[in-house]
Amino acid sequence: MVVLVICVGALYALPNLYGENPAVQITGMHGASVDISILDTVKTIFKKNKLSFNAITLENDTILVRFSDTDNQIAGRDALSASLDDSLILALKLAPTIPTWLNMIGAHPMRLGLDLRGGVHFLMEVDMAAVIKKLLIQQKETFNTELRDAKLHHRGIRVSSDNNVEMLFRNEIDMDAAEHELGKLYPNIVFITDSSRFTILGSFTEVRLQEIRDYAVNQNIIILRNRVNELGVSEPLVQRQGESRIVVELPGIQDAARAKKILGATATLEFHEVDGSADLAAAAIGHVPPDSEIKKARDGHHVVVKKRIILSGSSITDASSSFDEYNRPQVNISLDSEGGSKMAAFSKNNVGKLIATIFSEYKDSGKRNENGKVMLSKHEEVINEAAIQTALGRNFRITGINSQEEAQNLALLLRAGTLIAPISIVEERIIGPSMGQQNIDMGIKACLCGLFAVMIFMLIYYRKFGFFANCALITNIVLIIGIMSMISGATMTLPGIAGIVLTVGMAVDANVLIFERIREELAEGQNCQQAIHQGYANSCRTIVDASITTLITAIILFSVGTGAVKGFAVTLSIGILTSMFTTIIGTRALVNLVYGGKSINKLSI
Repeated sequence: MVVLVICVGALYALPNLYGENPAVQITGMHGASVDISILDTVKTIFKKNKLSFNAITLENDTILVRFSDTDNQIAGRDALSASLDDSLILALKLAPTIPTWLNMIGAHPMRLGLDLRGGVHFLMEVDMAAVIKKLLIQQKETFNTELRDAKLHHRGIRVSSDNNVEMLFRNEIDMDAAEHELGKLYPNIVFITDSSRFTILGSFTEVRLQEIRDYAVNQNIIILRNRVNELGVSEPLVQRQGESRIVVELPGIQDAARAKKILGATATLEFHEVDGSADLAAAAIGHVPPDSEIKKARDGHHVVVKKRIILSGSSITDASSSFDEYNRPQVNISLDSEGGSKMAAFSKNNVGKLIATIFSEYKDSGKRNENGKVMLSKHEEVINEAAIQTALGRNFRITGINSQEEAQNLALLLRAGTLIAPISIVEERIIGPSMGQQNIDMGIKACLCGLFAVMIFMLIYYRKFGFFANCALITNIVLIIGIMSMISGATMTLPGIAGIVLTVGMAVDANVLIFERIREELAEGQNCQQAIHQGYANSCRTIVDASITTLITAIILFSVGTGAVKGFAVTLSIGILTSMFTTIIGTRALVNLVYGGKSINKLSI
């Protein structure tokens, strides 16, 4: 059993001895097929630009081009980006050079964390106030509709600054009737009446507020993952941290500025009807019809649009950039069934009227509130006004975009989805690949120094039994690496290396307990075989108890920790289990192999 476990662990640890090549990975958008024709195109591009590469392969709808160094990798990526269609995703990555036979049995090297591979770390915060305000505005419109349908008259409805919807009535009868009607329809909203002012205040319950916060964070995580996938980053990490924050780690990414721009953007499109009856001169000085609002176009002129949104970015299922018949950049839009029905119904009844495409995004204002949080400001502009020539369906296009790069970025954002709430980057760290390699080298050096120091001590102090302990230590490290490589979700970090070093010391502690107990048994006059048996039997319970308490601590660390703390907890947990195996079972097997079934008078301990 011991030999089998060691062989399996060593087999799956083996891929970590092979190096990695800088590579460019080419995949299709939304899982589209990448075939032999694209492979031939890629080869032609490299030949035309006189770029060298080590190997190029097509497997599982993915083209992988390997290079000898990062300079050729970046030059190759730039050449492909300039020549290939934007429906293909280009990703920079480090491709393992493990043999095919190891791939066939599912053996892969360990995933390396950001601190070892290099890359970008973002800590983002969701603007919960904006989420709640947006929902309150929607709720205000819903209340207005419900009261109108119930034929209950009011003097006005507005959203107050303290997250309430305030409804004003003319008399107490209408107020009580409205409270009764709305109370039946909205159990998740608390209604408070003020008879002196004939006012109803509606606010979300605490349970509903928590649901809103959880939904906003979880949906933003999903959308951020989609955006990361569009960036083509391999082995990303996107996870929640605390009440309203999200951690995004992109190992190996080299274009940090574009990643920040794409991930942090909250851009979306809204389609509004242009108010053709409005007086632009009057609107410019503030006289705007109550159901309309004024927006600014990119060229500086003003546009009066209806407040009612015909369609928002949440209905967009796909978007791609291209050029129109005049070679100007455009974005092609595809809608879901509901959005297509809305657009078809509106355009059918409004042929000849103008529809405005409004681009909106939240940007860092450079200011912070009293709690130190980044304050975001909303920027809106009309990027396109077009007359409806005929009834539109689920597919149409928008123009008026300044550059092809802007069209590509806008298409990417719309494909990946509109963020449920604005987010701001509150922390940003960039770790270069050279720094990551330095961390690996220093971590390995620390591990080896500690291992050799312990091994020399054990050999000198415990002689042959020290040799048994040293074999167990080496096996323990091999098993940890093998198990970390087998677990697909496990990531090795710098604190993870510290966890391995710690388990080396813990494994030695267990061996010391056993060997000292054997010495005590020999001092009390037991024969060698009895001393060995009693030493292992009496020490095992202590070792197991100590290991379990440490394991409980590691599990708690994994449960409540994030990022590097989880990496430490994972390696520590695995190390505890493997050290128990190698210390209690592994060294006993070696002792039995050497001394078992023999009549001996002296132990080398």
